[in-house]
Amino acid sequence: MSQQSPGPQQIPVVVLAGFLGSGKTTLLNHLLHRSGGTRIGAIVNDFGAIEIDAMAVAGALGDSTVSLGNGCLCCAVDASELDVYLERLARPGTGIDVIVIEASGLAEPQELVRMVLASEHPGIVYGGLVEVVDAAEFDDTRAKHPEVDRHLALADLVVVNKLDRAPDGERVLGLVRDLAERAALVPATYGRIDPEFLFDCRPSEERIGQLSFDDLHEHTGGDDGDRDDPDGHHTHLHTAYDSLSFVSEQPLDPRRLMGFLDSRPEGLYRIKGYVDFGPHDTANRYAVHAVGPFLRFYPEPWAGVVGDADARLTQLVLIGSGIDAAALAKELEACKSDAPHADEHGMWGVLRYVQDPDGQGPDERRLDDPPA
Repeated sequence: MSQQSPGPQQIPVVVLAGFLGSGKTTLLNHLLHRSGGTRIGAIVNDFGAIEIDAMAVAGALGDSTVSLGNGCLCCAVDASELDVYLERLARPGTGIDVIVIEASGLAEPQELVRMVLASEHPGIVYGGLVEVVDAAEFDDTRAKHPEVDRHLALADLVVVNKLDRAPDGERVLGLVRDLAERAALVPATYGRIDPEFLFDCRPSEERIGQLSFDDLHEHTGGDDGDRDDPDGHHTHLHTAYDSLSFVSEQPLDPRRLMGFLDSRPEGLYRIKGYVDFGPHDTANRYAVHAVGPFLRFYPEPWAGVVGDADARLTQLVLIGSGIDAAALAKELEACKSDAPHADEHGMWGVLRYVQDPDGQGPDERRLDDPPA
């Protein structure tokens, strides 16, 4: 059941949403400071499409946007128009690694997610909905904008920001956790979250294939790493989440793996890496990209893998908030298979999430689409 190899690696598009004053721009500027050599493209508030060099422009974002009257991206353009802006940022010559859509404070996240999922641009892939919450003003925000509960239920990742200003931060965290359903939840001050939670940062050493398996606890700090810290000291960004690296020399059973993916726990935000399905497809390994409920597989010929041709490994990295890494590792171990022959229909679940050779998306773009 071999499949065609996909085209160039797709650029994740992250939707950054939250009500006015929640700290979206602060968070984006923090990502720019912390992303090392990763190049971030942005479509900001009033949909000015700009290229951002992550090494140079943090803090200059507002001066680089094009302002529209209503400032609401989901009302101002449709999916085809959004594709025009994505095209400008996703051209190979730009060298952009990730695109962030910073939504207006009054935008409708559900519509923005649908626009990204409806994109016909082959060079991009949905990278998740990040909802930023102002912990200090959360009760007042809910009173003025009751739709915030619905927004949180749609999110893949919720950043509970400004916890340092909230007198009852633990209560707010608990309330948001109840409202956010399956989302991973990360507490933050001054918008400081680890970029590795959202996208792969360019490592200082050579990547393994298309994915860096660097230790998630090794990041470059330096003097510029603390510019957005008013207290002048470095905070441990990794304390907000957990990670698990899984490597197997034994192929995985596709049915068992899909069972694992279908039942993955709350807080498991990202899964990335490569899967060997053994006799189910001897020609290809499968790159996997999952963020929140979104899932996609990309078959890649083993013949094109750099390194020992006989070393066919499954390599996965799982990132989440409040996850039980030991339990997840045990579940993945149970996905291993030593069967010498393939189940005739075993790959059907996986192939639902493989992009067709003609560029059409999988039948199921998310494991549970946003409600109508």
